[in-house]
Formats: sequence, C-alpha cells, structure tokens
Amino acid sequence: MAVFVSQSEKETIAFAEEYAKTLRAGDVVCLEGEMGAGKTAFAKGVARGLGILEEVTSPTYAYVNSYQNKLFHFDCYRVESEEFAEALGFSEYFELGGICLVEWSENIKGLLPKNVKRVSIKGSGDRREIVF
Repeated sequence: MAVFVSQSEKETIAFAEEYAKTLRAGDVVCLEGEMGAGKTAFAKGVARGLGILEEVTSPTYAYVNSYQNKLFHFDCYRVESEEFAEALGFSEYFELGGICLVEWSENIKGLLPKNVKRVSIKGSGDRREIVF
C-alpha cells in the first residue's frame, strides 16, 4: 500500500493519469471514499491515462458509463442489491477485458472478481489522501 497526497483536483487527475499506466486489461478497481471525495476526478485521470478523450461524468443515474469499451465506470450508490446489479448485467462488464472502476463497490461485493485493486480517497477541502 502506498499513499499520494493531492492538494487539488488537478493533482488528483494527474496522479490518476499515471496510475492508469499500471492497469492491465480486465483490472477491476474499487474506488472508496465518501460523496465528494474525488472518485469521479480520479476516474477522469484514469480515462486520460488510457487515451480516452471524451468527457468523463459520474454515472450516478446511469449506473455505468462506458468509454470506448476500454473503461467502464460504475456508480453503485443506488444499487439496492446484488440481484439488481446482476439484472443490469454488471458482472458481464468484468469479463469484457476493459478497466472497470467501481464506486460504492460494497453494494455489489458478491459480484466482484476475486482479485480487485482498491483505491481509497479521503480528505477535506482541496487536500486528499489517496491510498492505493
């Protein structure tokens, strides 16, 4: 486990862009942190690191956003059960060979592959501690 301290959203995005270079096809990364912690900013950086130029937004109401079939960004905050997530086809995304970023992963823990990576973001104001 390592820690990166970010002093701004811009630094979080830049760090995540570098972090993306450590990811391999099929990796599932659980993004942990409270609302407003910077999980979507981190996802923006990962997308940039993967060469994705389209705007990355929070998938709060869509549940999952797909970017060029290289990156799948999940928001499971409103997912009521693993059965609901399964009905939406979540587990199928884990087998497509892209990078999966999963916010609020505790809501679908039984559907996650065994070997997931975890990134935890905590902080207040502009300062964030990113544990990876």
